[in-house]
Amino acid sequence: AKFLMFVTGTSKVPLEGFKGLVGMRGLQKFSIHKAYGGDRSLPTAHTCFNQLDLPEYTSEEVLREKLAYAIKEGTEGFGFG
Repeated sequence: AKFLMFVTGTSKVPLEGFKGLVGMRGLQKFSIHKAYGGDRSLPTAHTCFNQLDLPEYTSEEVLREKLAYAIKEGTEGFGFG
């Protein structure tokens, strides 16, 4: 639920599934975009567009650590925690 909240701004998937996600411009599919910065950058989310910008990390372990940190800080920073 926290990942979904981080990326989309909602903690629940619509009844229609991910294809039913609504963004700033109506129906807005969940998408992942390549970001730059590597291991020194955190993933970022654009909730209006249901978009995750994900840097290319050197390992899955780094990916997990950075994503967990971004989700924790993002949700606590907006009072969702």
